[in-house]
Amino acid sequence: MTEKKKGKMTVEEAGRMGGEKTSETHGEEFYSEIGRKGGQKVKKLIEEGKEHETE
Repeated sequence: MTEKKKGKMTVEEAGRMGGEKTSETHGEEFYSEIGRKGGQKVKKLIEEGKEHETE
């Protein structure tokens, strides 16, 4: 294992810390809502892609 330097963190550590902080401040409802919005956007993009295939 490499020695950890003071003041440095990996991208993984930063992402985990950010996710934990977001969870604390926004709660489960926030994640449910952004998941729903993301799913709707993906569905719309798939439909648009299918329309372009038939043209």
